[in-house]
Amino acid sequence: MANATLKTHNQTPRKVRLVTELVKGKKISAALAALEFLPKRAAEPVAKLIKSAAANAKEQGKNVDELVIKNIIVESAGMMKKFMPRAFGRASTIRRRKSRVIVTLA
Repeated sequence: MANATLKTHNQTPRKVRLVTELVKGKKISAALAALEFLPKRAAEPVAKLIKSAAANAKEQGKNVDELVIKNIIVESAGMMKKFMPRAFGRASTIRRRKSRVIVTLA
């Protein structure tokens, strides 16, 4: 089992899950090929994370060609809150959500 973690990605977990559900359960080569042509912003960081997990597995002495993406977890990594001025002296909050992505290869 090889792991890799992307601690803070500046995109909402809901949008990142659309990308990770596409590659869950696939071999590494098939997952990277699928992500290469996916027109989503999260595709590039997820591909980079899968490559990192594959490098970790190779360092442990495992054959990278046989590995499958066992699990990808996308969870919230908090949010940045800021305020936007509105009419009549009020303010409304803007919530910039962040994601944490954890990849497990087996």
